[in-house]
Amino acid sequence: MARVWLCAGGAGCLLVFLVLHSRLSGSPFLREFVFQISWRTEDVLYRLDVGWPKHSEYFTGATFCVAVDSLNGLVYVAQRGDDIQKVLLFTEDGYFLRAWNHTVDLPHGMFASSTPQEQAVWITDVGSDLTVLWLRGERGAGPAEFHVPHSVTVDSFGRVWVADRGNKRVQAFEKDTGAWLGAWDDCFAEEGPSSIRFTPDGQHAVVAQLNLSRLLFLAAPPVGGIGSCSVRHSIQLADQVSPHLVDVSRQTGAIYVAEIGAKQVQKYVPLKSYFPSFRF
Repeated sequence: MARVWLCAGGAGCLLVFLVLHSRLSGSPFLREFVFQISWRTEDVLYRLDVGWPKHSEYFTGATFCVAVDSLNGLVYVAQRGDDIQKVLLFTEDGYFLRAWNHTVDLPHGMFASSTPQEQAVWITDVGSDLTVLWLRGERGAGPAEFHVPHSVTVDSFGRVWVADRGNKRVQAFEKDTGAWLGAWDDCFAEEGPSSIRFTPDGQHAVVAQLNLSRLLFLAAPPVGGIGSCSVRHSIQLADQVSPHLVDVSRQTGAIYVAEIGAKQVQKYVPLKSYFPSFRF
């Protein structure tokens, strides 16, 4: 046992020596060797929060969409079905607050946009009236054309991203003018995206694939362009779970997944127990 500890201690001392020597001497070989050492685990980014929500019996229909009000720590869920509560409200901790079924018939999408003065949630529904700010595209497979556009989000640089599910791609537009910026079409050979959101750290785009029951984590696009599509990680859900739409908490980074197959919403929380790479 003493020999094992001696070897471990010697290895540690050698590593410290190499780091200090590379810093002081400027040796490119040693710097390259030391800087490649990393303790970060890249395979697992999130874990399932099995305790969310506290009472899942409120899920009584097909859960089509979910929206996070990060400002107030609230999670809205909309579900379809006969004689059920169409909209459910939970805290981000999983406690049920209230529900209602008036004004909503067949909810499909949802977005929370609260301010310090007012709480607000927008729900797409059959027969809803909309105000058009700008309009792009028609049915087709060309630039700014769509086939089953299924989810829309805006990144921190003012770009609008549309999950063009039928064309197996994500298209990007300028937020104010609607100008077409390009498309990601090389990550979705098996199935098109049904939902897209960005993580609050700006590192990933989270994409749901409905029939594959899978979540993809794509490298976020660069500043000044959209770059190319690159899959960094994935979460394979159970068969026939069917993740329809997702949303991400801007405060905690938690991902909420509305699963129409499983008739539930699940929460995935980011892992914090990793060590970052050495950076000098």
